[in-house]
Amino acid sequence: MSAGITAVNYAVKAGNGLGPRTRIISLANTDMTQAELNEMIQLLTAGGTKGVDDAVTVAGITAFEAGVTDTVYVAVQGTGVLTPGATYRGQANTTMALVADFDQNPA
Repeated sequence: MSAGITAVNYAVKAGNGLGPRTRIISLANTDMTQAELNEMIQLLTAGGTKGVDDAVTVAGITAFEAGVTDTVYVAVQGTGVLTPGATYRGQANTTMALVADFDQNPA
């Protein structure tokens, strides 16, 4: 899903506070532990293969309870490439999916 910022009875201007590109991703893993979430956040901010999984800045994370939460939503900022998939970045049982993609200046 890709969502652009468009005018609907109001003026939309560059500098909307979302950064040049903000994406909402989900990280899913049954009964995720704090260590697993920490590892995923570290991998996202460090980046992986250039042009496949570029580094992003984590802007926010939904509420999380270790050993109970199965899906965490993460707001990330950056214009690099993120490639969703299962066993994300080599993490067994963790699936990353793109939920929403906000582009400050849609084409």
